[in-house]
Order: sequence, then C-alpha cells, then structure tokens
Amino acid sequence: MVLNAQEQLLKVETGNPEKLVSFGNAVLNKTEKLVSTLVTPTKTSYSLNISLNGLELQVFAVGPEASMKEIPQLSVNSTQMEIDLIQISNNNKGSAAVAFMSYSNMENMLKPSFFNTTDNDTVNTMMSTVVSATLPKTSDTQLTKPVNFTMKHIKETDPNGTLSCVYWKNTEWVVDGCYLVQTNSTHTVCSCVHLSTFALIMQTKPLAETSDFHLDLLNTVLVSVGLVFLSLTLLTFAICRRHLRMNNTPRINLCFSLLLAHLIFLLTQSYLNYIQPLEMLCAVLAGVLHFLFLSAFVWMLIEAVLLFISVKNLTKIRSKQKEVLGWKCLIIIGYVIPLVVVGVSVGLFPGGYGTKQCWIKMDRDFIWSFVGPVCVILAVNVIIFIGIILTLRSVLAGLNSDHSHIKQTKILVFKILVQSAILGCPWILGFFTDRSPVLEMVFLFLNSQQGTFIFLVYCVLNQEVREQYRKWTTSCCVSK
Repeated sequence: MVLNAQEQLLKVETGNPEKLVSFGNAVLNKTEKLVSTLVTPTKTSYSLNISLNGLELQVFAVGPEASMKEIPQLSVNSTQMEIDLIQISNNNKGSAAVAFMSYSNMENMLKPSFFNTTDNDTVNTMMSTVVSATLPKTSDTQLTKPVNFTMKHIKETDPNGTLSCVYWKNTEWVVDGCYLVQTNSTHTVCSCVHLSTFALIMQTKPLAETSDFHLDLLNTVLVSVGLVFLSLTLLTFAICRRHLRMNNTPRINLCFSLLLAHLIFLLTQSYLNYIQPLEMLCAVLAGVLHFLFLSAFVWMLIEAVLLFISVKNLTKIRSKQKEVLGWKCLIIIGYVIPLVVVGVSVGLFPGGYGTKQCWIKMDRDFIWSFVGPVCVILAVNVIIFIGIILTLRSVLAGLNSDHSHIKQTKILVFKILVQSAILGCPWILGFFTDRSPVLEMVFLFLNSQQGTFIFLVYCVLNQEVREQYRKWTTSCCVSK
C-alpha cells in the first residue's frame, strides 16, 4: 500500500499542497493499520524487522512473562528511539507493543515548507528522514516518560540555522510537546511527550542576492595583494637583517605564518569545489589554518614580551634580549604553543574541523579553540603595553628623552601597538558581522591586507630601511 501510494504521488501536481498532504496522511494511516496486523500476542517478547522500498519497520512486543530490566532502544534507518515500554506494559496488564517506522520519501509529501513560523523569510530544510512511532494493540497508550529520538542528519547543518524537532499534525509540522535535547554536526536528539510522526527541520534565512563571482574575485585580488606585501616584507628583513638593530626573529616568523596562512586560505577557496568533498583533506586544511593564525598571534605576544624586556634594560648599555631568549628558544615557543592548542582541540573534539569553507566548526562552541587563545593574547598584550608605558615614564625621568635608543624604543612601542591592532581588530570585527554585507566587506579588507599594513609600518616607515635604500640607490648611481 505504501508503494502504491508513492507511485500515485508521481501523478499528483507538486504545486498542489492539499493533494500532497492528503496522500501523505493516507500513507501514514494505511501503514499504521498494516503494522497493527503484524502484532501478535506473546507471553515473553519478540522483535520484528521489515525493510521495503521506501519503508523500514521495527516492531517490539512484550508479554506478561517478559523480564525486561532496561528500556529498549529501537533503530530504523540510522534513527534510534528510546521508549519506556516497561512501565507502559505494567499499565496494560504486562503486555504492550511499539512500532517504529522510517519513510525514505515522505518529505516529498509532508514537505518542510508545511512548517509554519512567525518569520516568513525563513527557508525550511528537512534534516532527517520522517519517522513514526505507535503503540499498536495497546489499550492504555499514555506515556509515562518522554520518548527520545536520535536522528541522523541527511544534510550538512548551517551554523547560522535553527534546528526544530517537529511532529505532523493533520496538515502541518508543529513543535508542541517536542523539544531539542542536544545536537552536533551529524546527529540531533529530540524528546517528545507523545507519539506521532516526527522529523527534524532546519530554519535558515535566505542569503542576500549578491554576485558570488564578483565577491570571490574581490577576495582573490585582496588576498593576493596582501601576499605580495608580506613577501616584500620578508625580503626586506632578509636583505636588511644586518642593519636592523632590534631582534627581528618574532617579526619574521609572524610574517611567515601569515604568508602561509593566507596562501593556504587562497588556494583552499579557489579550489573549494574539489577540496570540500574530501572531508579529511578539508579538516586537515582547517587545522593547519588554525595553527598558522594562532602562531601569528603567539609571535605578536613574543615580540611584546621582548620589547618589555628591552624597556626594562634601557638603563643598561645593551639590551638583554638575546641573553634571556635566544632565537632557537623563540622558535620553539612560537610554534609549540599553537601546536599544543590545536592538538588539545583535536583530542577534545576530533570532528571540529571542516565546515563548508574548510574552517573551524561552530558545534559545541568549538570556535573558542581559536577565539579563546586570541582573546587571551590580546588581553596579555594590553597588560604588557601598560607595563611598558609605566616603565618608560620612570626611565625617562632619569634619562635624556632625546637619547637615540629611547627614541627608537618609543617608535618601536608605537609600531608593535599598531601591529597588535592590525592583527586583532579584524578578528574582533568578525564577531559583529552577523551577515551584514558592509561589515563583511570591511572584515575581508582588513584581514586580507594585514601584510600590506605590516609592510607600511616596518618597511616604508622604518628609518633604518629607508637609509639602507638610499645607500643602495647612491651606490648604483655611482657605479653607473
């Protein structure tokens, strides 16, 4: 009967919702009647499983002599149900039966669009197979405890979407008596105080009509420009390394981390259609991006710490930077800390990487594995800068403020402060975009142009670099 009804559905005009609802209700009613005939009396217990085209069924019955100590769990088509059949049988003189059904194509009749909400702009998407649960040939069908359903997602969830546990009520999907217990990227647990036909529906707001091609092109151009300036910055540091008086190890590694991160991000987004189906590769790339962006922030913190050490030693002839932290020690600190954070994140939530954009998933607040360390680093940087300013004030009271080393330190404090804003502000802004096209564009520009800003601050506005450039220009002219 189920198959015949579905074959008749092919002849129905899909634009006629009343006929779709009528056929859906007919399939549900006929299936329940068919299942009722399969239940036979028993003294102990038995389980019956039937699989048809478009329908999976499991029947579990108990009798007066059954000795059940645990609540049974029924499973059909990757959906599990827990029902307190023990107490229900006690209320029915020791006998009870439950039928659990899963319909593969029912969403074509009982469409998710039949889920009416107050917001007419939302888009409803069916996220699970449609299932039904009944108590056939059971006189007292009153539930003693809510029934729990563990539903497997048939589509990838939208981080900005809202999941609703619903049941079918004559002509529409409603939520009365059903609520969501917990959810992750693959499954959702629903609890209902009655039996009926159930499903999981996700509500999302439609994306604004924008040209994806032009947005992707703009993103590619901006990230490419940032990569060019990051490369120029690293080249400048390499050429002028003997003429720069400050320790450039943190700055070089910061630029290197950003260069790799933006390059991998650009390649990932350019070939997203090929990478996304490869879930493992997508997850690995998300983990690598997590590591590289965190590494950039750690190097920013290291540079602030070294600057604080330098300021504390202004009254001495030479800074103690190299004596306190050598470049090998800095390399270990700069890359081991983010590696530990990523390792712990993977251990706590192995499935936390690999969204549609191959980035960190929002499930179980996993995004805080990145945002948390960033916030801590920015807060520590603020504390360090306050300490640097207070230290400078006390040092300047006993030294000539026109001293070249003090002037250089004051300039470096300003540059590192600007650098912290360059790295931190775009990610802080990311919290407030909330699908605002203007804020998303600002975030895209600031995040992609971090390399450009760093080049301007440390190369174009660096007096040592400009003097070296003049020497090269003069020597070239003389040689000609």
